[in-house]
Amino acid sequence: MKLEALIAVRYLFATRQRSVANTISWVSLVGLLVSTAALIIVLSVYNGIGNLTKSLFGTFDPELVIEPAEGRTFHTTDLDLKALEELDGIATLSQMADETAWLTYRSQQAIVTLRGVDGNYTALSGLDTLLHEGSYDIDDALVVGGELWLRLGMSPYANVPAAVHIPRRGTTSMGLTMDQAFNTAYAFPAANFFIQQDIDRRYVVTSIDMVRRLMDYAPDECTAIALKLTPGASLRRTKEAVEAVAARSTTKCVVKDRYDQQPLYYKIFRTERLGIYLILSLIVLISTLSLAASLSLLIINKRHDIFTLRSLGFTQRRMRRAFMAEGLLICAVAVVGGLLLGFVICLLQQHFGLVRMGDGNFVVNAFPVAMRAVDFVLTFLIVMTLSSLTVMLTVHRARI
Repeated sequence: MKLEALIAVRYLFATRQRSVANTISWVSLVGLLVSTAALIIVLSVYNGIGNLTKSLFGTFDPELVIEPAEGRTFHTTDLDLKALEELDGIATLSQMADETAWLTYRSQQAIVTLRGVDGNYTALSGLDTLLHEGSYDIDDALVVGGELWLRLGMSPYANVPAAVHIPRRGTTSMGLTMDQAFNTAYAFPAANFFIQQDIDRRYVVTSIDMVRRLMDYAPDECTAIALKLTPGASLRRTKEAVEAVAARSTTKCVVKDRYDQQPLYYKIFRTERLGIYLILSLIVLISTLSLAASLSLLIINKRHDIFTLRSLGFTQRRMRRAFMAEGLLICAVAVVGGLLLGFVICLLQQHFGLVRMGDGNFVVNAFPVAMRAVDFVLTFLIVMTLSSLTVMLTVHRARI
């Protein structure tokens, strides 16, 4: 080990004659350590919440969906469904019909998104396993989002049907009676689900046959075909294969993955993640101010040592290197300690759920955590870069 490094270790870990400079050095070390751990913990919790939200969206949004490029609907006979089912990577497919509807229940009413599905939908989404109250039944019955359910005061035991109204195709409401302007169907609320706030407050699931009757659709008409992939299948390659089959359709279609279905959400998620990096990096930068102060005080405190070393032949350049090594040693110890502390806290949260979420959460009880290697690498680089720049500027500006 070079002499400069030995001097740095001596100044940091010396047990004799603890000075204010040594104390502030340890305070700055602890500050950087806590900032580093906080960066890891916040990012890991954000990753966990993001993964949870994606999985909840995944319950409702198919892995792949085929939609018409123009217009609202297309006929399933326009597509080679058999070829789609036989593709490598496709486990099952389901026909869907989404329409905006006016839902009334007793004296309450709401504008909802009515999703008509076939019998394969539960295998594709697993919605029947996420019910909070009632049982899954879509045969002339409704499975309603939880927030909408509570707002309308629904109950699976009240024996009171809900009325679903959809405007007749090709008509306007001007001068028409209710029966003339709307197609209406009656169905009992069967169950409710809690998935994600935006879904819970506006979606109602029922049979695709009911939606087809309300919209005067043909028996093979739908708004989308949802596809579920087999475990381990490549999303990119499977999507390309589905696009090749869809290209042979008589109706021009587009194939969307979950990112295409929810582009705004994923863009916001990435932007927020970048914002977290910037905000926490600013906190780390503020923490480095104590490091600059401790180095300045250490240099002042060690004037006698500097004079002695200069008398022994130490050049100014070597003295600067010694104090720079001292600052970098503080940074390295703080960063490594912070990464380890953040890892341990996240690991404990994963296994024991130390920090709980509020009451009334129907999805998870504790804050979810997902650690990523890239976060540890980026945190190390960010903290070390900011700290190293602070050390270099402080040492070069000091009079040694």
